[in-house]
Amino acid sequence: MAMSASAQLSKVVKRQYMELPQGDNVQAMYIWIDGTGEGLRCKTRTLDSEPKSIEDLPEWNFDGSSTYQSEGSNSDMYLIPSAMFRDPFRKDPNKLVLCEVLKYNRKPAETNHRRTCKKIMEMIDHQIPWFGMEQEYTILGTDGHPFGWPSNGFPGPQGPYYCGVGADKAYGRDVVEAHYRACLYAGVKICGTNAEVMPAQWEFQVGPCEGISMGDHLWVARFILHRVCEDFGVVASFDPKPIPGNWNGAGCHTNFSTKKMREDGGLKCIEACIDKLGKRHNYHIRAYDPKGGLDNARRLTGHHETSNIHEFSAGVANRGASIRIPRTVGQEKKGYFEDRRPSANCDPYAVTEALIRTCLLDEEGDEPVDY
Repeated sequence: MAMSASAQLSKVVKRQYMELPQGDNVQAMYIWIDGTGEGLRCKTRTLDSEPKSIEDLPEWNFDGSSTYQSEGSNSDMYLIPSAMFRDPFRKDPNKLVLCEVLKYNRKPAETNHRRTCKKIMEMIDHQIPWFGMEQEYTILGTDGHPFGWPSNGFPGPQGPYYCGVGADKAYGRDVVEAHYRACLYAGVKICGTNAEVMPAQWEFQVGPCEGISMGDHLWVARFILHRVCEDFGVVASFDPKPIPGNWNGAGCHTNFSTKKMREDGGLKCIEACIDKLGKRHNYHIRAYDPKGGLDNARRLTGHHETSNIHEFSAGVANRGASIRIPRTVGQEKKGYFEDRRPSANCDPYAVTEALIRTCLLDEEGDEPVDY
């Protein structure tokens, strides 16, 4: 299996440099979403002291013509620090800084969905919206071949791999364990992980997160996964259908509730939300992957634990539905629901914003309202 050349470099040699004292200086790695809407970029600057809050972090800029975000004749883009985490690679006091991207005129870049998401979340913050997102991904070699798969064939059919244990069932657990611990160190609200149905496919869960923090924590968890895979010489793919044929795709199931849904009798609120979602299916499909539904069309076929992209459905404990109500929620008549439509490469800001617009702001039609 093809692995990156940089993974072969001696980590022991690197360690002697990483252990050198850095004085009062702090390395801050600024992270942003590029023009594809799914790729991440980063660069580092030195700060004179450890920042204690976002307000302590300076704005920065970068060349947008090299990230699919601007033309070369007017390429400067602004990085606006938005969320700060501990750096699990360089360790304390160094930081990871998630940024919004603004264009030369200080307006949000086309793939900066955080700005409108934050505005929408502030409109309904009294309802205390909670989200939890289940991020599936596939570990690949640098040649795009799934990790651990035979070079000229396929592994055994799906069945023994989901939550599997053993060298013949769990492919790449070292990556998963390293990522989990790195997220905990960073302060990301990771709450679980498991092997998925297709071999070399895994899932981690982030949440519960309130409002805008859902997108912040999931994007940083993705960044950390990419960096961990970089160290191991492999690639993390969020493609919603990395292997065609009789293999499961990869989604990002999104769990959602409000204070009223979590209280006694909340099932009525959940059912009301599902009714609203059913009337706005096309709008959500467009919001649930970065290509307006084209990526998800390869995954949402009605097979392999998915619903059909052209139809809306809901049910208790039904993993073939658009919306699943967990069985315990049906029994207790309160809790949350799971939207199973978002693709693995979705923008969590766009997904959570769409849910709020439809369920809590009562929007209708195929276009979002401009407030």
